[in-house]
Amino acid sequence: MSPAPPPTARQRPATRPLGRGDLRLLLLSLLGQAPRHGYELIQLVGDMFLRVYTPSAGSVYPLLADFEKQRWVVAEEDGGRRRYRITAIGQAQLKLRQAEVEAAQLRARHSARAITKANLPPPVREAMHRLKKALVLRGGRWQDVDAERIAALLDQATAQIRQPT
Repeated sequence: MSPAPPPTARQRPATRPLGRGDLRLLLLSLLGQAPRHGYELIQLVGDMFLRVYTPSAGSVYPLLADFEKQRWVVAEEDGGRRRYRITAIGQAQLKLRQAEVEAAQLRARHSARAITKANLPPPVREAMHRLKKALVLRGGRWQDVDAERIAALLDQATAQIRQPT
């Protein structure tokens, strides 16, 4: 048996963008804000993840069907599409699970940041690490003039990053 070839790039284990049951909670929360079409829900969850993860229709629509079955939502026809509206029972469920919803939203934000950071080019990720380390090592020893100079440099870098290529 021959040895495995050495890895050519830094390998990261695949992580799930959402924890078990989190998509269910996020969808219920979004429906608690306003009636929405399934496609709109998919896009809104994708927006939460800065488009590095978007749930599939195959994961969203079965949850919506389950919500209907439990009478948490009703589906109304809207121009040939279904718009889902939360019911009083759904609102009660949302209120009952508010702490779980907030925890799922927090996990989603953390997961989105981790996925986005993992997808950065290695030189950028390493430079960010060096910058954070330098800031931490500097500690509370800042003169106003130094803080303003560093802030201006960071603002310049931000402007350059945002420029279209």
